Order: sequence, then C-alpha cells, then structure tokens
Amino acid sequence: MRFIVLTLLLFFGHSLMAQQDSIPPKREKDSLRLQDRDSLSLDSNKDTIAKKDAIKQKPVLKGPCKSLVQQKDSVSIRDYKIISYQRDTTFVDTTLTIKKDYRYNYLRKDDFELMPFTNMGQPYNELGVGFGTIPYYPRIGAKAKHPGYFEKEDIDYYNVPTPMTELMFKTTMEQGQYLDALLTFNMSRRFNMAIAYNGFRSLGKYRYEEAQDGKFRVSFNYITENGKYGLRGHIAAQEMETEESGGLLDRSQFEDDLPDFQDRAKIDLRYTDANNRILGKRYFLDQQFKLVSHKRDSTDNEPTTLTIGHEFSYETKIYDFEQARQNDAFGQDPFLIPIEDRARLKTMFNRGSVGFFNKTLGRISGNISLYNYNYFFSSILITDEQTIQNKLKGEEISVGGTYSNKLGPLSLNGNINYTVSGDLTGNNLDVTASYRLNENNSLIGGLHISSRMPNFNYLLYQSDYRNFNWQNNNTFEKEQSQSISAGFNSKKFGRLKADFSRVDNYTYFASTATEEEIGLGQENAFVRPFQESGTVNHLKVKYEKELKWRKWSLMNTVMYQEVTQENQVLNLPQVVTRNSLYFSSDVFKKAMFLQTGVTFKYFTSYNMNAYNPLLGEFYIQNNEEFGGYPLMDVFINAKVKQTRIYLKAEHLNSIFSEPNYYSAPNYPYRDFVIRFGLVWNFFS
Repeated sequence: MRFIVLTLLLFFGHSLMAQQDSIPPKREKDSLRLQDRDSLSLDSNKDTIAKKDAIKQKPVLKGPCKSLVQQKDSVSIRDYKIISYQRDTTFVDTTLTIKKDYRYNYLRKDDFELMPFTNMGQPYNELGVGFGTIPYYPRIGAKAKHPGYFEKEDIDYYNVPTPMTELMFKTTMEQGQYLDALLTFNMSRRFNMAIAYNGFRSLGKYRYEEAQDGKFRVSFNYITENGKYGLRGHIAAQEMETEESGGLLDRSQFEDDLPDFQDRAKIDLRYTDANNRILGKRYFLDQQFKLVSHKRDSTDNEPTTLTIGHEFSYETKIYDFEQARQNDAFGQDPFLIPIEDRARLKTMFNRGSVGFFNKTLGRISGNISLYNYNYFFSSILITDEQTIQNKLKGEEISVGGTYSNKLGPLSLNGNINYTVSGDLTGNNLDVTASYRLNENNSLIGGLHISSRMPNFNYLLYQSDYRNFNWQNNNTFEKEQSQSISAGFNSKKFGRLKADFSRVDNYTYFASTATEEEIGLGQENAFVRPFQESGTVNHLKVKYEKELKWRKWSLMNTVMYQEVTQENQVLNLPQVVTRNSLYFSSDVFKKAMFLQTGVTFKYFTSYNMNAYNPLLGEFYIQNNEEFGGYPLMDVFINAKVKQTRIYLKAEHLNSIFSEPNYYSAPNYPYRDFVIRFGLVWNFFS
C-alpha cells in the first residue's frame, strides 16, 4: 500500500514541477519522430511549450555549471541526444507504443526470443539464437547469469541542453521493487555527465529464489571548443545475486493443481542453502584527436579529416557459487564443505587507431589491439586422475579495420579483425549493407565470419564438487561460425529478415547421467562441456507487421527456425509467435493517451534446455519436451505528459489452464500476477 500511495503522490506532484511537459504527440508509429508540439522551450527562467520544434539560436553557456539562455532560444526533444558505444545518435523518446510495452521489463529490451523464469532477475531460457553477433574475445561464462549485465557496448552517453532525469519503477513478484534511475546534465556545452543506478529486490513466489541487483554507472563525454579532441568514458560497478533452489523436488505438487499447493511457498524444492553471484567492475576510456580537418569553404559541414584514437578498458569479474551443505544433486564426497566456488577474470584492452574520412571515400580506419587476460582460481587441483591448472593467462595482439560509407541509396558498414599473436581468437569479419528502394521500402543484408575459443568456463573450471573440474584449453578447438542474412523492410508489408548460420566445433554443456541417476535427481551432477565434431546449421526467419483499423491495432511477430545437425546439440522451438490486439485513443479531453489490449505468446514444444545453478549455465537435455502452451497478458498503458504508466495482468490464462508451463525442466513459469509501474522523464 505504501508504494501505491508513493506513486499517487509522485503522479499528482508532477504538475507542481518547474517544467511544463509537452502535449502527447500523435502515435502513428513507434519512431523517434515527434510532433512539433512535443518540445520544450526556455523563456528566460521559465519553461513554456515551444511553438516550433527547432533551435533558433544556441544558448550561451558561461561557467562550468551555469547556462544563460536568451528569450529567442528554443530547445526541442530532439536536442536530448543519446550516443551509443558505436557512436550512433538518437534522442529521448517519450512516446507510448506497443514496442515500448515489449521493452518494459527487467532487461529493458524486447524479450521475444527469451523465456523468463518465475522470479524477476533469474535466468532467461533461449527460444531463439543468433550467431551473427558473437563477441570477438571469450567471456567468463555463466551465460545464464548475464542477460541483465551491462557490457561496455551497453553503456550510453548523453548530450543535453538542460538536465534530464528518467525514472523507471516496476513492482516485482513478491516483497520488492525495481528501479532504474538516470540523471544526465551538461556541465558546459562541451562536457556531459550521466549517473545511473539500476537495482531491485524480489523475494519470489517460491521459497529460496530471492533475487537482487545493484548496478551503478557513471559516464561522461567531452569535446574541445575547436572540435579536434574528444574524450568519453564510464565506470560501472555491478552485483547480481540470486538464491538457487534447484527447482521442484516433486513435480506432482505443481502439476496436480492441489489446493494445498496453490500457495507456491509450500512446494518442496531441491535445496535451500545455495546462491550464486556475478560481481563486476569496469573502467572505460575512449579518446580521439583530429590531426587534419580540411574544409573546402565555410559551408562544408563534412570536411576531410584524419584522426588518431585510443580505447582503453580494464574490467574485473567474479562468479561465485556457494552452498552451506553438500547435496547429492551436484555429487557426493566433495573436496570441501561448505561449497565455495569462485572464478575470476581480469582483462585489460588497449586499441590504437588511425581514421580517415572523406565525403566521397567514406570513413576508413585501421587499428592494432592488445588484449591481456587472466582467468584464475585460488589453487592448482591435483588428484589421482589429473592435474588441473589454476589459471589461463596470456595476451592477444590483433590488427583490424573498419569501413562505412553512404553512396546514394546504398549504405555500407564493415569491420574486420585478425589475431597476429595469441591462442584465444582467430579472425572476425562483419559486413552489413542496406539499400533504400524508396521512402517506404529498403533491402538489408549482412555477413559474419568468426573464429574464437569458447568462453573460459568451457576451457577451465574448478569446484569443491568433484565432478565439476576440467581443463580443455589444449583439447578444444576454436568455434568457427559463418552467417549470412537478408531482409526486406517496408512500411506497408512489414519487416522480414532471414539468417542462415553454419557452426563448426559448436561447444555446449550436457549431462552424462544415466537413466537411473536421472531418476534419483542427479542429472545436474554430471554436466560437463562438450564440443560437437559435426556441423550445425541454423535457419531463422522472422517477420513483423502491424495492422491498423481506426483505433484498433494488431501487432504480429512470427519466427520460424530449422536446425540440421548430426547429433541433437542445439534445441530450439520451430515456431515462436506473439500477437498483440490493442485499442489506442486520447481520453479526458486529450489530457491522457490510452492503450489497452491483450498479448498472446506461443512457442511449439521442444526439448527445452535445463538449468545448472552451480555453473550458471543451461545445458542440453533430450529426454522430455516442454512448450506448446500460450501465454496471455492483458495490459492497460497510459501517457500523461511525459509519464508512461503501465499496468499488466501477466499470464492471465494460468487461472483456468492446466499447470504444465515451464521455463526449464523443474522450473515452472510464473503464475498469474498483476504488476504496475511507470517511466517518467523530467526536463529541468
């Protein structure tokens, strides 16, 4: 109740803020093109609604924290810029669309190809995979724990004319809240700071599944007055911790739908004293200096330039698994009790680059990189069967280059890397192209080729449980992947994209447990990494199209997948579909914009991957199929000024359907729950 009161106070207190928010724009499509009236103007020291969505004159800034704005100055929503790691620039979007609803979740991105566990912050099982965006360097592993982790490519940078705040709040499953807060401001016209914190706690409906996060980020970017030198960087400190229950001990308590177990806290779970954690800290710095900037004349907005650059990143990461007592689910006779497994990875990355830009030739750059890594455990493990080292340490030296150009309707982008010295990586090539047929239609295509070792936990792992100790860095080969994609994007016919991938030396986790051991609940105890000798081929076709009639809309997303393989090592549903039927309208004399409707999600049954909490990884199982059931959510979303309000009844059909819905073997999907929250932008 106290959170409802707090939300109401914040909502009604919004009108008391110094800023007057803009009128909601038309919502004909999910884009960043806002109407002129959705803008902010500064009139002396008082904010008013701008008559034109344009800047008449740039404000004069004096001092590090002072902004003197003339009466004729106009600031629009487009002036609040967001700059990605790849230096792509967008601006703050305060519209309310169905795609915003899809992104209103723990990850803050569309989770169409993911299947969440019952509690917020727990792993996501994969309904679809993509081999066209593989990181060049191996990572620590514990992949199931990383969907919410901010990599350096996930950190944004900002450039805003006035301070901006964005708050996202959402209720969790039980006894907790989720908050994602961002504050960004310009210390001067050329120097921006951003401070962000993402945190939540959720007890969950089942016992021993509490999850909590704390992710703090600070970013900045600076450019000199003459525009020759630019600097940006960030610091990120992240901790993600969850209790691990091991799933259901007796499935009949869930599937028989008995009244005694309608309270999920009464269901028996496999263990009660385990938890795992990801802890990461990163320091990132990127700088560029223009050696030459040749303008033909004063009207030349794209001069020929020659730049040098340097990127630096230092990151430490820890993965922990702890358990107070031994449990047969992970094996008998451990080395030590209590169980305290800890894997550490320290990396340092330096890249120097030289870039050239010309309006005709495009943007070309060459670089040389040095990557130092140290993946280690506390001690060497010596047994009668084997000796396992405690670390993998070395350095990788690679050379590469990038190219981008726009030739009329054709846009080209390319990136290539080749390892000169080192054992982890081989090569990487990414090429994307788009061709604009006309204003409403375009063709897209891409090519990806890469060669690299699998993640570190496939190569080396140590645990207090005897079965989870291995060293494969001298026996595993580099994964070889080749992907080609093509698509068609049309405002009238929708978006269609097809990807075909071929993977050699595909690496995966699987259990070697016998049927008797599986019957005793010991399948997890025999999970180990394997490498497929044959070739795995994967085809994915995805189609999106929204149909509209008056104030009604039907948003459709359909994905088809086909896998050909000698052995069944990559399991995916053949069809995944999501359909949203909703109604949109202005209400209360256009003071509020409302969207309400229902979303159906469905995927065909398949051998769903199982989850191993000790490794923080999913592994292949071919014993039973899951899926083939619908997920129905009913939502009511609204926008008042710059505030988007979300109310959703999740998995409504679980009230009257059979309890056969799972996110992974022994891990049920969430039951019916009502959750609400908001996203709120302030402009000072």
